[in-house]
Amino acid sequence: MPGPDTAGAPVPPPSAPGPDGEPGGRTSIAEQAVAKVAAIAARAVPGVFTLGTGAGRTLGAVRDAVAGSDSSATAGVNVEVGETEAAVDITLVADYGVPLTGIADAVRAAVYTAVEDLVGLNVVEVNVSIADVHVPDALDTRAVKRQPGTGQDQHA
Repeated sequence: MPGPDTAGAPVPPPSAPGPDGEPGGRTSIAEQAVAKVAAIAARAVPGVFTLGTGAGRTLGAVRDAVAGSDSSATAGVNVEVGETEAAVDITLVADYGVPLTGIADAVRAAVYTAVEDLVGLNVVEVNVSIADVHVPDALDTRAVKRQPGTGQDQHA
């Protein structure tokens, strides 16, 4: 006798098992989902100031405001997704003082791990482009001007 929770509810037929005995069916993972996972993994790497470029972030903010989308979550990340594989391109701005090749290697490793573990796709490549280096205001040489003829620095 069915319990109160199942009274009148149709019981779906079980999925036909596939060739390996697992339930049949198809899983489709959108590029946007893979891009978000990759972006979160890349942002978590020490030395990554932000993803994308300055112009790209500005354009994304305008697009988000007008369209109400959330493209800033995946700014600087492009993915190509197949049925079982993914390729990821990351563009980022690094913090000054952190070795750039070290950041690129750490981002690559983090993205590989996150996409393979969380999404279940085989990552064939992660390309990292460092578009700029963020220099804190205290180190920005444009904030210091030389007084002509004195050899002394004067802060602007």
